[in-house]
Amino acid sequence: MTETQKTNWEDRVVTPEKVLAKIQPGMCVFLGTGAAEPRTLVKHLMESNADNLQDLELFQLLSFGDAISIKELKTQKYRLKTFFSGWVAKEAITEGRVDLIPSRFSRLSQLIASRQIPFDIAFIQITPPNKLGYSSFGVAVDVARLVMDQASIVVGEINPDIPQTQGNTFVSIDNFDMLIHATEKPIYFERWPIDPVFDKVAANVASAIEDGSCISFSLGPLFEPLAVHLMQKKDLGVHSPIFSDALMDLVNSGAVTNRFKSVFPGKTVTSYAMGTQKLLNWLDCNPLVEFQGIDKVFNPMRIGKNARFVAIVNIRKIDLTGDIALHVGKGTVTTDTAEVIDFVNGAEISYDGYSIYALPSRNLKGEANIRISLEDIPNRLNVRESIDLVATEYGVANLNGRTMRERAMALIEIAHPEDRANLIEEAKAQKIIYKDQIYIEENAHLYPSDAQCKHTFKNNVTVRFRAIRPSDEEEMRRLFYRFSDESVYYRYFTPLKTMPHSKMQEYVNVDYGKVMSIVGLVGDIGKGHIIAEARYVKDPKRPYGDVAFVVDEEYQSLGIATFLYKQLMRLAKERGLQGFTADVLPANKEMMRVFEKGAAEVKATLEYGVYRLRIPFK
Repeated sequence: MTETQKTNWEDRVVTPEKVLAKIQPGMCVFLGTGAAEPRTLVKHLMESNADNLQDLELFQLLSFGDAISIKELKTQKYRLKTFFSGWVAKEAITEGRVDLIPSRFSRLSQLIASRQIPFDIAFIQITPPNKLGYSSFGVAVDVARLVMDQASIVVGEINPDIPQTQGNTFVSIDNFDMLIHATEKPIYFERWPIDPVFDKVAANVASAIEDGSCISFSLGPLFEPLAVHLMQKKDLGVHSPIFSDALMDLVNSGAVTNRFKSVFPGKTVTSYAMGTQKLLNWLDCNPLVEFQGIDKVFNPMRIGKNARFVAIVNIRKIDLTGDIALHVGKGTVTTDTAEVIDFVNGAEISYDGYSIYALPSRNLKGEANIRISLEDIPNRLNVRESIDLVATEYGVANLNGRTMRERAMALIEIAHPEDRANLIEEAKAQKIIYKDQIYIEENAHLYPSDAQCKHTFKNNVTVRFRAIRPSDEEEMRRLFYRFSDESVYYRYFTPLKTMPHSKMQEYVNVDYGKVMSIVGLVGDIGKGHIIAEARYVKDPKRPYGDVAFVVDEEYQSLGIATFLYKQLMRLAKERGLQGFTADVLPANKEMMRVFEKGAAEVKATLEYGVYRLRIPFK
């Protein structure tokens, strides 16, 4: 920048008081959002007693900062209008001192471009101009450019502490009518400590995200540990409303490459950065992060162009039908209906995309977060048709394509163990589940999570394994009806033709203290189908378990039964068993080979046309 250019823009640098003198009563003032809030100008606006500062409309897309005094809003001088109900604004909205404008973020650009909101003056935080005379919007690229095009007076607050970010962030210093030098630091957001419960929730969320997925991200107690658990993934993409410290760590780990993204490939895309000073320093001139306006970041059609997009939503509560309640009050950052709908819709459009809703099973007061109904809970959102997966610290429930009864059972399985019996009784009373639904209360604390694993077999077939659950009833019924008569006879030693609810629910509601049952699933998370099951039943008189297997005929001869056998043996040994027994028909040569491939000696005797096997462990 030449000395002449430097002088030209510095001639427009004035004091905050001179800026405020340009405001007239009734004007509409636009303020930057989050860490981009022009705090020096806002602070002077709040503290000034000038007569011209009366009956002002203050517009801020998301109100996070502490510069806008909620106390001052009690007067008739200012009225804050926002598109976001979280953080400190929630209380003021409830009290009627802040106006909430319900709108999807993807539509805000159109709303502002239509001049339905007549902005008179805009306060925008920017970086110092570079040698070419261009400043960066820094940590918030939302609708500032659109507002600048229509505001009569555009004021730039030059803050040397915000980063020069890459993307659609650069604006000529000549576009500003007035400039001031910031005397206030940006808003910094401290990191959340990792809570043990949220760490388990995050681990379950991460287990449902495959390599190569594109994810959304945010701030809060879920996302801090989630970044750690996602570091083991490969080739993740990020298309997210907010970039945080945890996301910075995830990018630095190498797990994020953005190589499979269709929109801004190779780049992490965001509109806002919120975090510590370390994050803001890291973002300075960082080419890995692309800042774009909300018309691009929140647009479901753009989001959906990324295959396997996963919308991750931290919720407050959920009921057994799938209705959810979002967080309220301070600490709520972006989990608002406006954001949720856009990103969930993007996941629905995305090829193989899905949404994960995450919450701890109980709140800090020890109250259940999975309930029979949410009628008395504020900030509810009915998106039950768009809910794919729900994760708590007790597992992941698949709700996609399931009946209301199946949903209820799946959610009860991941509720807090002490809440499950009550949920079963309430669900029966509400006729959500069968009145004769079996529930073994002792199982609440006995579910064998150590049975969970994944393995790739011949022909590149990947199977996920876990212990059977009551909600597997329909899948197990379908598996039964896919068997040939021969397979049914080999497994049950009788020519069964039907498997009604009364029989199948007894089969899937196992007593984990006496029975170990492992199912194998193929297909993507949320779309998987059971193709195999193996179990042992403890002998009440000796430390042996009677074992049996069944594998979908389409998936036989891949080694799945052998793998299940070895897994059952491991689990049995860990639980104190000393061996297995089994009955096998002589014609069932495939099953005999499974036992012969095991790591234990097989002792067989032929009795009444059936091989009685005894398999002591070493």
